[in-house]
Amino acid sequence: MTKGILGRKVGMTEVFTTDGKLIPVTVVEVEANVVTQIKTVEKDGYNSIQLGAFTKREKVSNKPEMGHVKKANTTPKRFLKEIKGLDVTNYEVGQIIGVETFEAGDVVDVTGTSKGKGFQGTIKRHNFSRGPMSHGSHYHRAVGSRGPMRPMRVLKGKKLPGHMGNEQVTIQNLEIIAVDVENSCLLISGNVPGPKKGYVLVKTAVKNGGNNGAKELVSYVVEEIVENTNEVVTEEVVETPVENAVEEVTETESNTETVEETVEETKEEVTEEVTEETSQKDGEE
Repeated sequence: MTKGILGRKVGMTEVFTTDGKLIPVTVVEVEANVVTQIKTVEKDGYNSIQLGAFTKREKVSNKPEMGHVKKANTTPKRFLKEIKGLDVTNYEVGQIIGVETFEAGDVVDVTGTSKGKGFQGTIKRHNFSRGPMSHGSHYHRAVGSRGPMRPMRVLKGKKLPGHMGNEQVTIQNLEIIAVDVENSCLLISGNVPGPKKGYVLVKTAVKNGGNNGAKELVSYVVEEIVENTNEVVTEEVVETPVENAVEEVTETESNTETVEETVEETKEEVTEEVTEETSQKDGEE
């Protein structure tokens, strides 16, 4: 079943799976999408729904935009896109679609507007090769031959310098690695077109619209790590030195008692020797 949602590119990061694989992912922020219009075969010739996302101020909206979203009982939207191939009977105007529409493992196509490069030459725009840069060559980065003589004109489709980028690009068969419902974000494998904060359309893949199965990702619980760290620090830094200090004081006290006993014994021995010597001298006299 085809499904889609509108989002905004935040940037790129990476995640790890439990089996040690690193997966580069693009973070796509998804605000609540509102169904602003439903088209049917009877009325419009084909089935589709129009989604709107990212609220725009009424001050910068014109009357046609205000009247269009008024039917859906919502505010003006910055990004509007149609999605075809849906069962329109499952939707109604004003319905809100969230990030939980997709599941981890879904294969999707992502459409966005590529970064604009401005006016570029054929080497950068079409990957042409340059001419020799030395030995008197006057052909370096020029376009080269423009075509045959007979038509006496440049044929349509000729690769020439011109505006590069800033066009709609679709990257197919990307996989949704994780769905963060709490933060309303999708983690999509690989890169998606457009700059940061660029709007993108995430839609079920045309060629391989299935599910590859969710991957087990490594999760880090910061609170437990902090608690364990505090315990370790408390045991090693606070408790252990105190115990060592108590042991050292105890050993010092015992050593002091031993020294005092030794001094007393020495005094007694010296007194006895002096007494004996004195008695001997008295006897000789």
